Amino acid sequence: MFQSLLTIKGAPDVLIGRCSKYISIEGESKVLDDSTLAKIENTKNTWSSNGRRVILLARKTICKEQMRELATSANFEDEISHHARSGLTFVGIVGIVDPPRDEIPSVVSTLRGAGIRIFMVTGDFALTAQAIAVECGIITNTLDMVKGVSALLRDDNMSLSDSSHEKHPVDSTSNAMSSIVISGPEMITLNEYQWEQLCKFDEIVFSRTTPEQKLRIVREFQGRDEIVGMTGDGVNDAPSLKAADIGIALGSGSDIAIEAADMVLLESFSAIVEAVQYGRVVFDNLKKTIAYLLPAGSFSEFWPVMTNVIFGLPQILSSFLMIIICCFTDCAAATVLAYEAPEADVLLRKPRKPKTDRLVDWKLMVQAYGIIGVLETLCSFAMSYWYLQRSGIPFSDLWFGYGSLPDSIDADYAAARLSEASSIYFVNLVVMQWFTLMTLRTRRLSVFQHPPAFNKMTQNLYLFPAIIFALVMAIFWLYIPQLQSTLGTSQVPAEHFFLPAAFGLGILFLDEARKWGVRKWPMGILAKMAW
Repeated sequence: MFQSLLTIKGAPDVLIGRCSKYISIEGESKVLDDSTLAKIENTKNTWSSNGRRVILLARKTICKEQMRELATSANFEDEISHHARSGLTFVGIVGIVDPPRDEIPSVVSTLRGAGIRIFMVTGDFALTAQAIAVECGIITNTLDMVKGVSALLRDDNMSLSDSSHEKHPVDSTSNAMSSIVISGPEMITLNEYQWEQLCKFDEIVFSRTTPEQKLRIVREFQGRDEIVGMTGDGVNDAPSLKAADIGIALGSGSDIAIEAADMVLLESFSAIVEAVQYGRVVFDNLKKTIAYLLPAGSFSEFWPVMTNVIFGLPQILSSFLMIIICCFTDCAAATVLAYEAPEADVLLRKPRKPKTDRLVDWKLMVQAYGIIGVLETLCSFAMSYWYLQRSGIPFSDLWFGYGSLPDSIDADYAAARLSEASSIYFVNLVVMQWFTLMTLRTRRLSVFQHPPAFNKMTQNLYLFPAIIFALVMAIFWLYIPQLQSTLGTSQVPAEHFFLPAAFGLGILFLDEARKWGVRKWPMGILAKMAW
């Protein structure tokens, strides 16, 4: 009699129900009774709780008369699957130890400190997934604090004090992480209200999931305005990698997963931390560049024109010097801000919300216009009109003058003094912007915590050539006689280089006090207004 031997391996919770016999230690085939089944179940649970991936091995002998299809037939696979549904003989179980990479716990801890929630989505058995999640640091609670699907209430009307249900997952009065483990089959039964509760947990492990369920997990979180990053390396991960806001594939993964992903980790999983850090640095440096350009490049240039139109004052800053500020003196310094190193607290902040946390928002406008812009403008106006006052042209003769002057003031003399006042306004802005540059290098840290030199972790030595370049440009356009007569510029008295430096130090110290208040009272009004 010819027979075929069918051997099969798979998940114990799926195959054990198909087994009717087992092989004893002596090699005899015996009926699978309840006591043996309990021992198998206990061993499986023990191994799974220790983080082992458990595989059940079974076999079945099929007589030739029971085979209706030939091995070469297209329906042969379907027939084998039919025979594998029942009458299997349990051979044994295998526990596979697949320890996580050494850097995983530290990566999870760092990302959690950056305000990122880390969830685990796997096809493993629930106990195995939970044990691995604990080992990786994804679950930080003790096992008795980890909830199950019964913690998710089906509707609002169900009493929270009902003994058949656990406490609501979100407790605003507690700082402890809320943890839950839920399987794919359980996930299918969830309604919208339960998904709403589930998405509020801090630590979630999804076990026994299919590719379709992985995709749904991504969609559910995205539907609640969450930014989802998905990691994976297999073909089954490709749909969810493609759907996620940022799909992250491993370089050792399948070609399909790599093609579907937005980012590929070539070497270490810890590269995710670097990606998060420098992604935030790029955003920070863009904000710093904009905050630097606005005060002198627009605000302080706007008011000389407006005072000329509204109050009849002379345009105290010439149009040519406005162009020099935008194209030369500010340009180099704004560029080198892109080379700023990450601030020490960059991975301690909460992730920004794209719909509310804009690159340019009201906080940055208050910083650039309401504080630095106002101070630079007032100081520049004061220096220019103070110089005119000392030169015999009082402010009262300019107010609502609209170009006319008393007969006692010579027109050529007034034009020369106004040219000098315009250059003073220009130099005042250039010098004060040096200190604004140092001020805007950090958003919350002190300049002493993040020094521009003598510290390899924080230094940006390009700042100093940029400052020198701005000074050279100022001297070039103001002190060459041929350019003075052509462009209407003039040399500036020496004190008007040092007085702006004092004003700039005032801006630096004022912002140092603001940053200290932000660090001292992180929930205070200064922190809420911090750009």
